[in-house]
Amino acid sequence: MKIRKIETIPVLMPIRPEFVIRGSLGTHSESPFVILRVETDEGITGLGEVSCTPVWSGEDNVTAVHIIRNFLEPALVGEDPRDIERLTAKMRRAVFGHPFTKSGIEIALWDILGKSCGLPVFRLLGGAVRETIPIKMSVSGVGPARAAEIASWAMAKGLKALKVKVGMEAESDIERVKAVRRAIGPQIRLGIDANGGWPVRTAIQAIRRMVDDSNIYFAEQPVAPLDLQWLVEVRRQVSVPVMADESCYTLQDAMALARAGAADILSVYVGKGGGIGPARKITALAEAAGLTCTVGSNLELGVASAAMAHLAASSPGIGAEEFPCDILGPLGYEHDLLAEPIEFKDGAVRVPSGPGLGVELDEKMLARYRC
Repeated sequence: MKIRKIETIPVLMPIRPEFVIRGSLGTHSESPFVILRVETDEGITGLGEVSCTPVWSGEDNVTAVHIIRNFLEPALVGEDPRDIERLTAKMRRAVFGHPFTKSGIEIALWDILGKSCGLPVFRLLGGAVRETIPIKMSVSGVGPARAAEIASWAMAKGLKALKVKVGMEAESDIERVKAVRRAIGPQIRLGIDANGGWPVRTAIQAIRRMVDDSNIYFAEQPVAPLDLQWLVEVRRQVSVPVMADESCYTLQDAMALARAGAADILSVYVGKGGGIGPARKITALAEAAGLTCTVGSNLELGVASAAMAHLAASSPGIGAEEFPCDILGPLGYEHDLLAEPIEFKDGAVRVPSGPGLGVELDEKMLARYRC
């Protein structure tokens, strides 16, 4: 089997109002993506998805198409798509950076491999340690009243864990978290996500107050990912687990975080490290280091959400029961591009069980949102 071509389909998806994110990195109200079809000479086509949010990742659908057409496709055409590890390394050598773009292709390679042998991706990764994956929603950094409304909407949808965007102005952050806690009651697990927006001293003081006032149970990326010692200092002085997100892209980042004692939880993306395989390596490293992982999100659509579900379903290093994942594609958009959406029920998503990723595209929706 050989790769014949890679089709790139840019799309632009408006985000459901409850999921519009306002935080320390700005506003995220629509999402550019590139849907991929990796075609083979044996008639098997793998689906991939490049999640593009330039303010966060530095990649958009224009850069993704350019990198694929001019660097990655020429490197991969004629190769056996089932040699995923070797082709991942070849993509790494073909062009520096662009992990989300590379991950879109890597996801498609897993889809081809699964389809070629009639097995879902989670089976290829060693089988399921869980069939459903608890998820949490991110409440935007809006005013307290609106934040409470969003939190109540999430509870009505059956979610059992939330996090609140903070990292802007500490007093308003504290009031927003208080409002959400009042809206959801004392039993729902509640975390915060600063996206690296606080200085160290502010982070320590704000987290302590949020623990006392709102009983938060984790703090995600409280300080900027510029110096690991900043995370170390925050972790040393607060009583809740610290999660590294923007500080953890690569396997080497994860090693540095573990060695420094900078985090309790690693937020692992399929996109940040360049695909399912690199993300799985980070979860194994975390498990060996006595840490745990969750699956973070760039508010992916259905193809990448399926890849995230296969990763979470098969990785014992992901502690989804304690720290629910951000697999939000089934909820974040009014429409998705899948013929059959990923199942969401009782605050959890179910990993697709069909061959490969177990999903297919809705061609009418794909045409509607193509840009």
